[in-house]
Amino acid sequence: MSTQSQKPLSSPADMTKAALVRAALRLFGRQGYDGTSTREIAAAAKANIGSIAYHFGGKEGLRAAVADHIVGTIQSIANQALGGMSGPDSATLTPETAREQLKATLQGMVTFLVARPEAGEIVQFMLRELSDPTPTLDRIYAGLFEPTHRRLCLIWERATGEPAESEATRLTIFSLIGQAVYFRIGREPVMRRMGWTTIGQDEASKIVATLHANLDAMLGVRSATTRRHEGGDAK
Repeated sequence: MSTQSQKPLSSPADMTKAALVRAALRLFGRQGYDGTSTREIAAAAKANIGSIAYHFGGKEGLRAAVADHIVGTIQSIANQALGGMSGPDSATLTPETAREQLKATLQGMVTFLVARPEAGEIVQFMLRELSDPTPTLDRIYAGLFEPTHRRLCLIWERATGEPAESEATRLTIFSLIGQAVYFRIGREPVMRRMGWTTIGQDEASKIVATLHANLDAMLGVRSATTRRHEGGDAK
């Protein structure tokens, strides 16, 4: 899997490949895959058109490389929030630590989605893939969506006691992710309604505080329900 956004570029070839991926991400998202020519991509990347076939085997291979770039970029954000996808083991988390990890995940998502320009290009690309699924979406789903969602479900189980793979838990995690994603998709109406001229670090902090309050409220309901059930069992 490619992680061009994370590893240092050590040669002109690496820089050309990275430039082609960035250009393809931007143009595929803006114009669609079929509406974008390899000539346009090469021109935007300031690269020779033959370099697409040389490095990626063609336009479809370049789209796969864009998918891998997205997976690597988002995985990096998730890993920073979750302490790495390989640890700590979610089964060892206390409820308190699990709740803090959920908050850290929301903070990392918002900080990336609303404050980094590249996030807009990634979301635009993903919206096109979601509206007309292709094998590229399968690649992103298998490499990113499913494993990250499963891990968050396990953390939710540790935080609340609710089974990780229950329908309710899976939907809850989608709702948490959706809150953060909205602030990128709805960036323009949010700024207009809030009277903001941009969404920078200060504005992102306010969004994070709101999402943390929402999470606290959701967790509070779960805790109250658990206490009622335990009280009923005691009787």
